[in-house]
Amino acid sequence: MTASEIDRSERLHSLDALRGAALLLGVVLHAAMSFFPTQIWIVADDQRSVWASGLFFVIHVFRMASFFLIAGLFAHMMLNRRGVGGFIRNRLIRITAPFGVFWTPVMAAIIAVLIWNASLQGLTAADAPPPPTYDWTNIPLTHLWFLWVLMLFYAGFVILRAGFKALDGKGDGARTLDRLTAGLIGPWGPFVLGAPLAVALWFEPNWIAFFGIPTPDHGLIPNVSATVGFGLAFAFGVMLDRRRDLLSRIQAWTPVYLGLAVGAGAAALMLAGGPNPHLAPLTDPTIKACAAAAFGVATYAAMFAAVGLALRFASGRSAVRRYLADASYWIYIVHLPLVMAAQVLVQDWSLPWFVKLAVVVAGVLAVSVASYELLIRHSFMGRWLNGRRVPWRQPRQPTLAPAE
Repeated sequence: MTASEIDRSERLHSLDALRGAALLLGVVLHAAMSFFPTQIWIVADDQRSVWASGLFFVIHVFRMASFFLIAGLFAHMMLNRRGVGGFIRNRLIRITAPFGVFWTPVMAAIIAVLIWNASLQGLTAADAPPPPTYDWTNIPLTHLWFLWVLMLFYAGFVILRAGFKALDGKGDGARTLDRLTAGLIGPWGPFVLGAPLAVALWFEPNWIAFFGIPTPDHGLIPNVSATVGFGLAFAFGVMLDRRRDLLSRIQAWTPVYLGLAVGAGAAALMLAGGPNPHLAPLTDPTIKACAAAAFGVATYAAMFAAVGLALRFASGRSAVRRYLADASYWIYIVHLPLVMAAQVLVQDWSLPWFVKLAVVVAGVLAVSVASYELLIRHSFMGRWLNGRRVPWRQPRQPTLAPAE
């Protein structure tokens, strides 16, 4: 058995942990938004800090690119194992169905929190602006947008793979892609991958640079920058699954990737106006071009650094990491209205912002983990969302009687 085959036989604990961490960090990211020095969130706390916006920026740079890289890698692995039919069936159950089932109650809960917060501020229905008219171009996908984008990427992956296999009868194209994947592992990789994203960001109308890749949370057609930025990460994950041996090279380059991420990220932050968010679009074409280039490099350098750090520090088996990775899907689905409700509760407390942030995050995680344990993990919902249902009690291993 080759080294590559050995790698494929092992569960990628490190990337599973990184996937879970990316989802769980969404709780921290959204919780920090009420503490921004400039109000950007419906809940505005009376304690503000540039450190809160800085924390948001650091998480936002690498989180979703890392998630989509792992999604692409696991998608390629699953399609090879289950075939096209099994892959489509699994993704319909695990991705499409949760989006369809949970979008309405999550949206209703968000609206309920908004109404509650408005009533606490002394506002009435007469003070509310007229409701917007929604259609397929602006429907609010909320934080569940990543499920919709995943569905689009999966569909594109299946279609493109089928066409590629039909045209690449001798396998020359596949071998070329494998060499291309290997060639992208190194300090130059973030620059090569970041170039298309930089171009997309530069052409993005009304681009607010602080937020990097614009979140495609409104409308059924993702914006070009998100399609390019996250699509490249997903595609690289697909190719990386063919070359599992390259994971060790990514790990070896981790210090360099981390340095690039810090340098390019700091440049991007300064060009975007600093940690005190500048919420107006960049108008100077030179500054916009430099900011777009910095964000392109920072996004993929941080993505590679996150993968390398996960490989270095989370490659072994861990019951705690496996539990949190399993729970992270459910936690992310339900967390946003809970975060908003917790922000409303603490917004007038006379405590430092970081204490209130810790209270919000800890409270939301406590409620979410409890609901996962009681409602999801041991029920049919666990099989639906995680692919397996864990019994409440593990069966005891039979003991052998001593020989006489």
